[in-house]
Amino acid sequence: MADKEDLTRFGVAFPTPLIEQFDQYIEEQGYRNRSEAFRDLVRKTLLQPSVLQSDQDVAGTIVMVYDHHISDLPIRLMELQHEAHHDIISNMHVHLNHDQCLEVIAVRGNLGRLRHLHQQIQVQKGVLYAELSVTYVDELNKLAHAQSLDQEDNPNQSQDHNHNASQHGHSHHHHRSAD
Repeated sequence: MADKEDLTRFGVAFPTPLIEQFDQYIEEQGYRNRSEAFRDLVRKTLLQPSVLQSDQDVAGTIVMVYDHHISDLPIRLMELQHEAHHDIISNMHVHLNHDQCLEVIAVRGNLGRLRHLHQQIQVQKGVLYAELSVTYVDELNKLAHAQSLDQEDNPNQSQDHNHNASQHGHSHHHHRSAD
């Protein structure tokens, strides 16, 4: 966690019943104080797919529950996943009961494409629930993309950058020559 000089303090007013519920939540979750719980809630809010930009690279899950007896639905869902194979890391399929299946798809890629995949799944007849959840935003890729745009504006300039090896386990060295 950041040093105290990196923290910004501010006051928040809560109605008494709400702060009592929040304090109960804090205790049940094992937080040491309100600040830790509040920071986690803000982080979670900032990872909502609706808050993020479509061009960001992210990782997360698409969770769905569907009726596998609906004609051709399992085949259509499989086709959608094959069409998006470049963004799908893994999936898990669970039989909930005689009629319903739960599927968790681990995804990593462009948020716009993942939103599109989620929407395609969500509108299928027989899909009872579908949710896209983002748990990671690739800030380094966002920075690399911004640097690449800068490089396109200045094509005669070479670009060297080394990432911290403990972050990636390797270094990068890029050159781009003018065409």
